[in-house]
Amino acid sequence: MDRPEQCCSCSSHCENESEKNYPGDRRESEKIWQVYKTKEFRKISVGRALRAAYAIALFTLGLIGQKALQDSPLAIAEYLVFIPAYLLSGWTVLSTAGRNLIKGRIFDENFLMTIATLGAIAIGELPEAVGVMLFFQIGELFQNQAVSSSRRSIKALLEVRPDYANRKINDTVQTVSPETVNIGDIIIVKPGEKIPLDGEVIEGKSQIDTSPLTGESVPRTIKVGDPVFAGTLNLGGLLTIQVTKPFGESSIAQILHLVENAKAQKADTEKFITTFARYYTPIVVFVSLSIAIVPPLLIPGATLDQWIYRSLVVLVISCPCGLVISIPLGYFGGIGGAAKRGILIKGSKFLDALNSVTTVVFDKTGTLTHGVFKVTEVVTNNGLSESELLNIAASAEIHSNHPVAKSIREAAPNNLATVAIADYEEIAGHGIRARVSDTTVLAGNHRLLHRENIPHECMDLEGTVVHLAVDHLYAGYLVISDRVKEDAANSIQTLKKLGVQQVVMLTGDDRTVAKKVSEELAIDRYHAELLPEQKVAELEKLLKQTHHGGKTAFVGDGINDAPAIALADVGIAMGGLGSDAAIATADVVIMTDAPAKVAEAIQIARKTRQIIWQNIGFAVGIKILFILLGIFGLASMWAAVFADVGVALLAILNAMRILRPDAVA
Repeated sequence: MDRPEQCCSCSSHCENESEKNYPGDRRESEKIWQVYKTKEFRKISVGRALRAAYAIALFTLGLIGQKALQDSPLAIAEYLVFIPAYLLSGWTVLSTAGRNLIKGRIFDENFLMTIATLGAIAIGELPEAVGVMLFFQIGELFQNQAVSSSRRSIKALLEVRPDYANRKINDTVQTVSPETVNIGDIIIVKPGEKIPLDGEVIEGKSQIDTSPLTGESVPRTIKVGDPVFAGTLNLGGLLTIQVTKPFGESSIAQILHLVENAKAQKADTEKFITTFARYYTPIVVFVSLSIAIVPPLLIPGATLDQWIYRSLVVLVISCPCGLVISIPLGYFGGIGGAAKRGILIKGSKFLDALNSVTTVVFDKTGTLTHGVFKVTEVVTNNGLSESELLNIAASAEIHSNHPVAKSIREAAPNNLATVAIADYEEIAGHGIRARVSDTTVLAGNHRLLHRENIPHECMDLEGTVVHLAVDHLYAGYLVISDRVKEDAANSIQTLKKLGVQQVVMLTGDDRTVAKKVSEELAIDRYHAELLPEQKVAELEKLLKQTHHGGKTAFVGDGINDAPAIALADVGIAMGGLGSDAAIATADVVIMTDAPAKVAEAIQIARKTRQIIWQNIGFAVGIKILFILLGIFGLASMWAAVFADVGVALLAILNAMRILRPDAVA
């Protein structure tokens, strides 16, 4: 995530590292991962720790013998002890301030610390100058640890990236890079190995650990015909998988891409802090300068040394490090904490937007229901048998990827591989037209029958109904049932407890089915039998009705939901079984396909906002208090450094609370 202007000596390394891309390209990701796996990162921390240790030794020696050093015949004896300690503890700050000065970036934390400590040396306060740098350096070491800990969820995403694939060609198995495997290739995944690409199981049965993608700790049992996703772990038996997506489009690659782009979407609070830091620091410098110059000119008996010291104290206290680091880190923690729970948020802007959601709009099929259909009733017309009608319907639906079409094909009694299909056409929001063995077959909803002027009886049936017509004559219908997801009702209740004012369902399904699901889940309003463009129109009406800064979220999974997901204030896609179009368009992706995660995402957003405002209030309040104490001579430079470093550390540790598993409990 982008951070505002560099503000401390540790941020040079952290910023450079955070600004690198988390890639779709394997070579680049390996290069990034090496930053964490090599000794470079550890060397930086160890080097700082050693310098701090040497500085502490000299500093302690200087404090113990300070009186003797001051009384020494050598006037420079005190300097010979404290200046090396000063350089050891403050070299990083001094060198960073120098580099920034050359580049024209003057007003940052390094500049403030450098001016304050050099000023202290100039007025003879050597121990305090060293103490400021030393405790600041120690604070930076703790801060580095805090920042590193907050990145663990992102490092975990990089770690689950598969390193190889076992591609099967004829009777041989070759270990190859996942990028070289094509759609349709066969791969073997042994027990204990990561699944390297998205695919479908064609042989074997096992349990897989989906926690790297979904955050769910319970393993999932998979068998022949089940989809599997890259980055998950095979826990049990040997699996033979047919690849359905190239690596660049796999689940884990999409997650890496989401993480890569999350930092580009900055929240308004972050943008404000960036602007705030840009103007705050120079104001502080000029205020401190005024404190040093004006009182000695106006107040009788005021000495220049006394007010210079106070101005230096104000400089140290005023450093905005805790504020400008902890706020982006708070958002980073919120996004990382959500990712641990199987919720991928594409940027802090959308995390902020979730706080203001007052209307949640759900698609039905695959979102509130499982989208796993089964033919439960076959009614024929014009002398056809049930098996004949099923075969006709399955033949017409042979090229469709819709879950309803799949259920019809599974119910068909005969092998359809030899059926001749021609002139296949999907009519959006209506159904399918195709030539099946020299007959024209229509399969779809009642709107398709009306569109083609095919006479039929009016029926009020529960379930999804697929009507069939052969050569323009009504041939019967199939009733297909779907199940509501187990957590759907609880999800709606939780949303209402969180203050969501209305929950709406938009579906292209039959009105009777929509009414039944709506009543079962206690949904406030529903609109049924909608074409994709009608869904968008209904959503536009809801967006116009949202008042007082409230926002509308749309939750969907299908390719026909992508326009509505794009239009909503917050677009949420079910990422486990959702279409690529919906996932790419969404602002938030739920990897578990669980409606309850919508409420959890809002809870995480609210917890993150609470922590961020706690940090803002705490940091600003403490600094104002100590600035006033410093102006009136009631705070020393020791207190100043404790106030600055302490505020930064406490704010960062507070921001990291969102990463805890019980953060939104």
